[in-house]
Amino acid sequence: MLLFKSLQQNRSNFVYIMCFYAVLFTSCGESLEPTKTKNVEEPAKKLIYGYDAESVDIIKSTIKQNQSLSDLLYPYHISYQKINKIANAAKPVYDVRKLAAGQEYEIICTKDSTHKAKCLIYHLNAIDYAVYNFDDSVTVKMDKFKVSKVEKTATGIINSSLYKALVDSGNSPKLAIELSDVYAWQIDFFGIQKGDNFKIVFDNLYVNEEFIGVGDIKAASFFHKDTTFNAFRFEQDSIVEFFDEKGKSLKKAFLKAPLSYRRISSKFNPNRLHPILKRRMPHLGVDYAAPRGTPVYSIGDGEILKANYAGAAGNYVKIKHNSIYTTGYLHLLKYGKGIKPGVRVKQGQLIGYVGSTGRSTGPHLDFRIWKNGKAIDPLKLKAPSAKPIDIEYKALYFQKIEMYKKEMSI
Repeated sequence: MLLFKSLQQNRSNFVYIMCFYAVLFTSCGESLEPTKTKNVEEPAKKLIYGYDAESVDIIKSTIKQNQSLSDLLYPYHISYQKINKIANAAKPVYDVRKLAAGQEYEIICTKDSTHKAKCLIYHLNAIDYAVYNFDDSVTVKMDKFKVSKVEKTATGIINSSLYKALVDSGNSPKLAIELSDVYAWQIDFFGIQKGDNFKIVFDNLYVNEEFIGVGDIKAASFFHKDTTFNAFRFEQDSIVEFFDEKGKSLKKAFLKAPLSYRRISSKFNPNRLHPILKRRMPHLGVDYAAPRGTPVYSIGDGEILKANYAGAAGNYVKIKHNSIYTTGYLHLLKYGKGIKPGVRVKQGQLIGYVGSTGRSTGPHLDFRIWKNGKAIDPLKLKAPSAKPIDIEYKALYFQKIEMYKKEMSI
């Protein structure tokens, strides 16, 4: 009996002790499990060309006239021996002899009293740059900034020029050049009229949120001489071109004009009074008045038949484009490089410069076109279209342009 009471008493004491500890740990907010440490993420380091921005200094400047690689790096404790090593390593990538005055560069230096250079960044343009790294071993590579695109829309009415209309509306003047290229076969932009209007969907390009230029034109609509010309960018067979709303190419067999001219001084006229001989003689071309030395381009692909002095015609180039069309370029000052009979030329290739050779009253280009051997008025030529959208791409093309048609209310 005494043994039983003793065991009972010991059990009661054990339960009491266990309850005491349970209350103690609970009241203190303790857990019997090990304490887990929470992971605290450190802020990400800002990297510039792969270097921690907080641990280096960056010197920004532009290349001065006649400044060499030695001029750039020697003041920052880079020996001539190492500079020579950098120059040799750069030759197959981007030769340091190409460093041009006016271009931006950056030197990455240590952030201590020595201010020793670790790397040179040379900017070829707003996107491409060369990296000359000599922190340890010497390495040279080309790289690009990440370019972001923002789609924009520009509209305007012509009062004096396309250029002014775009600039006045806050757009890059380069957009005028890009648009004139799109419509090179439809619209003579020297002849646009007051009241003509346009709408353009295009990309603006940015690097680090800084505007660097105009990107691709996606779609455009231009109203000129009571006609609306629509253009949509599309790629087929890895070739990017512009097509109209029916899928026909905007590119024609010929350029609208063979040069940038100031005015037409004389038109095609079978009964013109010759300004020098003072008698009636047919003028079988168009005279484009332009400054001496203005570049002259072939209006289409073809083969050069003549490139020689031809009496009254002066320095003269004649190009056969196909079995139907031939063009002539008269009174040239001189010929373009490599221009001679038998040479094939591409559309837009330089063939000569405006002059006043032969029988001429002043610098101009007398431009002529023959169709099936007969001279025709170049201003009335209706050149055939280039290749339209292939059948296999048509469904994709019409689907893609639908959103642009709605945006421009076509």
